[in-house]
Amino acid sequence: MEPAGRRPRAGSRGPTVSDVARLAGVSPMTVSRVINSEPNVLPPTRDKVLTAIATLGYVPNPAARSLAGGQQCRIALLHANPSAAYLSEFLMGSLAQASLVDLQLVVEHCDLSDAPQALVRRLSAHRVDAVLVPPPLCDDAELLAALLAAGLPMAQIATGRPVAFAHAVTIDDERAAYAMTAHLIALGHRRIGFIAGAVDQTASAARRAGYDRALAEAKIPADPDLAVQGDFTYRSGLSAAETLLALVQRPTAIFASNDDMAAAAVAVAHRHQLDVPADLSVCGFDDTAMSTTIWPEITTIHQPIADMARQATALLTETVRGRPAAGDPDVQHVRLDFEVICRASDGPPRAA
Repeated sequence: MEPAGRRPRAGSRGPTVSDVARLAGVSPMTVSRVINSEPNVLPPTRDKVLTAIATLGYVPNPAARSLAGGQQCRIALLHANPSAAYLSEFLMGSLAQASLVDLQLVVEHCDLSDAPQALVRRLSAHRVDAVLVPPPLCDDAELLAALLAAGLPMAQIATGRPVAFAHAVTIDDERAAYAMTAHLIALGHRRIGFIAGAVDQTASAARRAGYDRALAEAKIPADPDLAVQGDFTYRSGLSAAETLLALVQRPTAIFASNDDMAAAAVAVAHRHQLDVPADLSVCGFDDTAMSTTIWPEITTIHQPIADMARQATALLTETVRGRPAAGDPDVQHVRLDFEVICRASDGPPRAA
C-alpha cells in the first residue's frame, strides 16, 4: 500500500475521487461538489479538497462529470491591460481554476475604442456563458451595462467601485496604499513622491487617497509637485520619475501605483547615478513578476492577482451552473487580504 498523499507509480491507475476524499477526510460526494463548483461547501472544506487534488495530481474526467450532471461552461476573459506581468498572473489564476472545473476559457482582447455592443456580439458568437472583467475594463460603465443587457453574468476583478449586478473580487486599495506610505514614513522619509495610476481606473483614486491619508495622519504637508500622473505603463513611469527627480528638492522615496512604473523609477534613478535604496527608495504595487526580475528587487504591495482571478472564475462557474438571472441580487463581493512585501529597494533616507 502506498503512503497517503503520494502520487501513484507510473503504470498504476490514476488517482480517483475516492483517493481525494480519503486524503481530504471528506466524502466522495463532497469532492464531487467541489469539482463541480457547487455552492453548498464550507470554504475550509473546499480548501482541503483542493489541496488534496493538487497533492495527488487528480484530473477530473470530463466524460464522467458529464454523466454525473456536471455542465461544461464557457467563460470569456476580457483583457486590455498594458502590463504583461499583470495579465500573466491573472491568466495563471483563471486557467488553474478552469482546469479543476471542466471550464473553457476564451481569452478576448479588447480595443478600448471598440463599441461595447460589437464586443457583446463577438461574445455571443463564441457562445460565451459569462465574462471575467479585469482592469481597466472592470470600470467601463458602458461595457458593464452592455453585458448586463445581453444577460451575461460577469465578475469585476480589482475594481475600486463594484457594481450591484456583478460579482466582484477586490482588495482594499486605499488601505494598502496607506500601509505602504506609512511604511516609508516609518523609515524616516518625509518627501515621498507618488506616481498615480490611470485616471480611468477607480483603484487609482483609491491608492492616491491612501497615500494622502498617510501623509495627513503623519502631519506631513502635502506638496502637489510630489504627486505625478502615470497610466500604469513602464513608459509613463519613466516620464513621471524624470519629473520627480528633476525637482530642486527631489524626493527621498517614490511610491509607484504598480510594479511596472516602480521598475521604471529604478531605471531612471540609475540613469541619474542614484543608488537604490541608499539615495532613493522605490516601492511598487501588485507584486507581479516585474518586482523580482530587476535589481534591486522591489518592495511592493502583494495583491493576490492569481487568487482573485481564481475566485472570480469559481463564482462565475457556480452562477452559470446554477443559472440565476443576470443581475441577480445574490451576487457576491469578495475582498481579499493584501500584504506589504519588503525586499531590497527601500531603506532610511540618507542623512543630510
